[in-house]
Amino acid sequence: MTKLNNLRVAIGQFASAEDWAANLKTCADLFDEAVAGNADLLVLPEGAMALFVDDPVRIRQAAQPLDGPFVTGLAERTRGTTTTVIVGMHQPAEDGRVINTLVALRDGEIIDIYRKLHLYDAFGRRESDNVLASSDNPVVIECAGWKVGMMTCYDVRFPEMARLLADQGAQVVALPAAWVRGPAKEWHWEVMVTARALENTYYVAASGECGRRNIGASMFVDPLGITRGRLGGDTPGLLWSEASAEDLDRARQTLPVLANRRFKVDPRPITPSTGPTTVSR
Repeated sequence: MTKLNNLRVAIGQFASAEDWAANLKTCADLFDEAVAGNADLLVLPEGAMALFVDDPVRIRQAAQPLDGPFVTGLAERTRGTTTTVIVGMHQPAEDGRVINTLVALRDGEIIDIYRKLHLYDAFGRRESDNVLASSDNPVVIECAGWKVGMMTCYDVRFPEMARLLADQGAQVVALPAAWVRGPAKEWHWEVMVTARALENTYYVAASGECGRRNIGASMFVDPLGITRGRLGGDTPGLLWSEASAEDLDRARQTLPVLANRRFKVDPRPITPSTGPTTVSR
């Protein structure tokens, strides 16, 4: 078995603008900075393509297809490099709503996409009014020899999804988010990100959008639940860290929860009893 090198991770945090072109420039600049720092993986926030705080319906107007100028522009920026970037955007859906999508890009190409399974119909908000939930299986990609899973924001509240990523071999999970401020919400974020890393003994690279609505608070948590780095709520820029193959192996030997468990997670998706209609890939 080939020995893994450490995975150098950059986590980008910024406040999205309403203009997709401005956000593309921000993402491209962060990507250039990540490449200059020899990052293997750059994780950018959920919905980084456009801001729609005061008019949720605008999300439909701002959506772009995968071959639209935002994704193709960022893909072109990655050409000729080995850094993988994972970024959130919204695609149009056939019913007039949109699909909350993570796109993994490397060397000018789309490596894979993940479409959000769990929509934020909570705390008085209804993401499903304008967003169509997916019924995709969780997605794991290869990055510099590592297995990197993907989940989006509200997904982190569902431990069965995090465990399914572990079942697919994930050693790192990229978690782009736009975590909305509210009573105890910052605490929820920290607890959930830490719990998902600890209970599955993998790294979690959580990128939070900052700005007037969201908490920012990007984090990198190791397989024993230790936060290796974090950014403040209003701090744009990059958080740097590394995933260590040696530390990952040691954590899984010391805390063999994946080997000790007694139950499997059923990978068959279900339709929520209350919530959005699902769409298959």
